[in-house]
Amino acid sequence: MISGPPRGMRDFYPEDVRLRNWLFGLWRKVSESFGFEEYDGPLVESEELYIRKSGEEIVGQLYNFQDKGGRRLALRPEMTPTLARMIIAKGSSLPRRIKWFSIPQCFRYERMSRGRKREHYQWNLDIVGVKEPTAEAEVIAAAVEFLRRVGMGKNDFKVFLSNRRLLAALLKSRGLPEEKFAEVCVVIDKKWRVTEAALEGMMGELGLSSTMVNAVFEVLRIETLEQAERLLVEGNAPLDALDETREVFEYLSYYGLEAFCRFDISVVRGLLYYTGPVFEFFDVDRSLRAICGGGRYDNLLESYGGEKVTAVGLGFGDVVISEMLADKGLLPDFQKKIDFVVIPFSPQERKAAIELTQSLRAKGKKVGIMLEIRKLRKALADADRAGAQKVAIVAPDELAVGKVVVRDMRTGEERAVPPAEVC
Repeated sequence: MISGPPRGMRDFYPEDVRLRNWLFGLWRKVSESFGFEEYDGPLVESEELYIRKSGEEIVGQLYNFQDKGGRRLALRPEMTPTLARMIIAKGSSLPRRIKWFSIPQCFRYERMSRGRKREHYQWNLDIVGVKEPTAEAEVIAAAVEFLRRVGMGKNDFKVFLSNRRLLAALLKSRGLPEEKFAEVCVVIDKKWRVTEAALEGMMGELGLSSTMVNAVFEVLRIETLEQAERLLVEGNAPLDALDETREVFEYLSYYGLEAFCRFDISVVRGLLYYTGPVFEFFDVDRSLRAICGGGRYDNLLESYGGEKVTAVGLGFGDVVISEMLADKGLLPDFQKKIDFVVIPFSPQERKAAIELTQSLRAKGKKVGIMLEIRKLRKALADADRAGAQKVAIVAPDELAVGKVVVRDMRTGEERAVPPAEVC
């Protein structure tokens, strides 16, 4: 007997769909209020789209397979490569600067924990063609706006920002070979999920000496941009990435978001295509995985054969935010509601009941009809469970004089009115 969905997947019962629709609706409202347009792509993509550009960790998490034509395909684990492919396909016919959003379902075969499943929906925001850090500030501001709209404030979450170019400059000044940087980023991305000893072990497996491992941890102990600047100056390293990071914080201050934002050099994001500023949102206690995250990926389109185009993106998963809102008691009441349930008293009233039902639906009402003849008491109980605000009882005595009985399910008040006046 099959008892449930595959491990890590979810069933969505009607009450779950009500939550999902509410969440997606808010994501859409915030996106549109910030001037983003919605797009979508296929659930299944070429396996190569992810293997070439995303990084070793995500490659090992793919749900991949061979189709009947011998092609290697994969369920999408993220949306950004699809976005890149779509932009390249349209080429110069697209505007030079675009702001797009999507809410794709994504799949990754990964270790599950609280807030992490093997499928999830993800709100994606992307700004393409803008070089200035205003793009980072805009997508961060949109995510903060959503969290504000669901009732969260600076005491509930924080935005942790860094810059992969800044981290690269710091590590290079401490002697890390450039070819090791991407692999070290994958390890650093696990900082909040494993012990320091485990991180040391993983770096050792990359071939880093104990001296180099200590140098990496020295960099990870940086807490402020001023400390980062001192190390860069000490190592005669360039300061352009530091200046870029300061710009992001400056623009965020223009949005009034200083209280939400913190510098954290260990934020790198797990995907290898990020090239500059990166960020992650966490609940203040870090009791859950990142609420959302993103950053700048200026080379991705070029790496797929397109033009070199600057881009910034954000991904916001539905699982973590649902857990967080439930913990804080911020989920709305998702009780099902319909305007009417029409109840035929006996088989002889079915024709009139169906005609009334269709008339109300034509007026834009949400209307159910009792499809079986039941005793009135049980029919009313069923209508109440269905969330009916009112019921229309089509009974022989009232119908004989051209009327039906309308009952308000909240007050119990009843009145007999002509079918045309039911509202």
